[in-house]
Parts: sequence; C-alpha cells; structure tokens
Amino acid sequence: MDFLKDAREIKDFIVGLRRQIHQYPELSGREFKTSELVADTLKDIGVDELQEGFGETTAVVALIKGNSDRTVALRADMDALPIKEETGKPYASKIDGVMHACGHDAHTAMLLGAAKLLVKHKKKLKGNVKLIFQPCEERQDCRGAKRLVAAGVLRNPDVGAIFGIHVFPELETGKVATCPGAALASSDVFRIKIYGKGTHASKPHMGIDTVLIASQVVNTLHHIVSRRVDPLDPAVLTIGTIKGGEAENIIPDTVEMAGTIRTLNEDVRKKIPLWIEEALRGITSAYGGSYEFDYEEGTPPLINDKKVTEFAMNSLKELLGEGNVLYLEKPSMGGEDFAEYLKFVPGTYFRLGTGNREKGTTYPLHNPRFDIDEDALPVGTAVLSFLAFKWLSDK
Repeated sequence: MDFLKDAREIKDFIVGLRRQIHQYPELSGREFKTSELVADTLKDIGVDELQEGFGETTAVVALIKGNSDRTVALRADMDALPIKEETGKPYASKIDGVMHACGHDAHTAMLLGAAKLLVKHKKKLKGNVKLIFQPCEERQDCRGAKRLVAAGVLRNPDVGAIFGIHVFPELETGKVATCPGAALASSDVFRIKIYGKGTHASKPHMGIDTVLIASQVVNTLHHIVSRRVDPLDPAVLTIGTIKGGEAENIIPDTVEMAGTIRTLNEDVRKKIPLWIEEALRGITSAYGGSYEFDYEEGTPPLINDKKVTEFAMNSLKELLGEGNVLYLEKPSMGGEDFAEYLKFVPGTYFRLGTGNREKGTTYPLHNPRFDIDEDALPVGTAVLSFLAFKWLSDK
C-alpha cells in the first residue's frame, strides 16, 4: 500500500472539504455546521461508529473497526478565529470577522481524507482507529480537549496512542517536523486589579496612586523570569493589557492588567503564580494599596512521548523520504491543547509544512493573510493514515 499515492488521488476531495469549511468558519463552541459536515462526510465514507455531540459539545467522534482490540486515535480541531480575512482568495471566508487563520479547516479536511483511506484499507487494519474532531481549541476558557478527555474520548475502546498534526507556514511544503519530549509550552493567563484612592493630579499626596503601583508591578513581574526562574528552564511572562483612568489629570481608583505565562516545566509553572502574588502583596502594601489576583491554568506543556515519537519519525521517513522528516532543534513557547490527550496516552504532535513563497503561503498563523499551500493536504492525510496503520501493524 502506498498511502501517499492514495492521498494524492483524493486530493480534490480533501481540497474541496477544506475550502468549504474555510468559507464558513465558526468560532469556538459554535462549530455546528462544521460538525454537521464532518458527520455527513463520515457517514458517506462508511465508518463503523459515529457519535455526534460528544461530551455535550460540537465534537464528532468516529471509530473504524479493525481485527483486534488495539486502538489508535487521530485528532483534528475545527474552530476558527475572530479575524477578518484579507487573502482575497476565491474561497475566502464569507463570514465577516471570522477566519480559519490557524489552519483548522485543513486539519479537519486532512483527517476526513485519512478516514477515507483507512476505510479503504479497513480489512488490513490490525486494530481500531478512533477519529476525534474536536471543538474549542482556540479559546482557553472553552477547554475543548480537556472536556472530551473528561467525557471519556480516550476510552471505550481504550486508546493506546494518539497522533495529531498542525499546519506550519515556516516549514516548506512536503516536510514534517517534531521533537521528542517537550514540544510546546503551557499557556496560562492572569488578571490583576490594583486598588488605591483616586485624587486630582495636583494633589497626589491625597490619594493612593494606582498607576504608580501598576508600573512597579509591571517592572517587578518581568523580573520573575530573569531572576527567579532557572535560565535553563524556558519561561515567558507577558503583560498584554493594562487599563486605568479616564483623564490625564485624575489619578484613578483602579488599574487592571492581564497577561500570559508560558513554560515547558510543570514545577516552574506551579511556582510562578506564587511569585506573582508575593510581588503584588509587597508592592501594594508598600504604597498603601490593595489588589485582586486571578490566575487561570490553561493548557499544560505538550510532551511528546519519546518512544512513540521515534517510531513515528522512522515510519514517516519510509513514507516521505528521510529528507522530508525533520527533528526540531528546540520547542516552541506556543500552546496547544493536544497536550491534554498526551497526559493520559502516549503520542506525538507534528508540524506539517505548508510554506511556499511562490504561492504566498508564508504568512504566520493568526494573520489575516494566512493561507496554506494545498499541495500539503495530501501529505498530511497520508501522514495521519499511515501512522495509524503502521502503529497498529507494529504492535
């Protein structure tokens, strides 16, 4: 069997699905038409089991039954972003202010393509393939993967390994890349309110200056990474918003700020909120103010299983050729909730090259001009279907 050849033969099928999804993007938790299209396509393909609305979400979960109880899972995310598309392509988003700027349309289409190939070779499958079409990856408060895991998506039948893939414009079309161990960072958010006492700017001694306190907080928090975290443990603390005051001559009662924390180390992840609160307590006390601090854990670090990753890399060299399978030199500080599955079952998350300068597909993710080289779609379909088939065959 040649999964790459098979995938290229159904390229029109995959591209058609991708463009249909791309034109009608849906935000996290609202993937109603997308999940309906996924379910209808899976019914036409002929999967053995199909669950719509899995976990009381818009998720679609399907099963292709092989000739043993072993089960491997493949996952694609379905949600889009609140971004106005500026590609000018004929298949551009028809929904104003909503766009598939992170490639989830491609992920969904590629997994549907993989389903088609795996059903075609079903009699040779030495186990089951579970297909997970997941909502709510983009919005941290939506917790798509975590909700599906809690609802039992990795059970009945129990999943032994899981694979996922993400389009990547910085990598040349036709190539895939990953690394064993930590590949993506945790992604947590925090919100702070500084309380003081408002006063006229001409009488600062009559108030408690929240702007001054906030400036000290910003300065101190940025020193947490440089002075409290081991330099060999990557971490990022970014304050993205700060709001306070209505007029240039009034010191406000409150200032609010919010930010994100990224790290590859769970121990560091647990310590940073403690250090933030320690700084807040000291600074606000010193100036006579007070504070509220809210810290929300998002996705954990994404840790690729070393044995499964080595298996997958060696297998893909057989499929794509050694020169098209790359080891990442270092992880990314971006986050991805595929990490939630990897907390419970071994697996690997790949980057799929979609960058092509001649076709203008090198704009970064979450950019209004983002697009993919559609020649990458059969490659991604082949990668997913081949890994599932190979993992079941080699166990």
